[in-house]
Amino acid sequence: MIQKAVAIKKLRATSAADDLSFWGKRDASERIDAVEVLRRQTYESSTRLQRIARVVPFAQDKRATGRKKDLADLEAMGEE
Repeated sequence: MIQKAVAIKKLRATSAADDLSFWGKRDASERIDAVEVLRRQTYESSTRLQRIARVVPFAQDKRATGRKKDLADLEAMGEE
């Protein structure tokens, strides 16, 4: 005869430290997969987000800020 076994337990609230410890023990690919699952649940989409990066030359970036310190750095580098 098959017996039913049921255990009722209280779920304890997890702390941020518990979460950090849990995910810290996982490798990067497993963490990325978990984020992908959550993203799909949230946005109900199976398509991946596009990775977009733009490389800005250092001197151009320094000039664009217009800060005195950055402009002085350019001057010191001879990139006036």
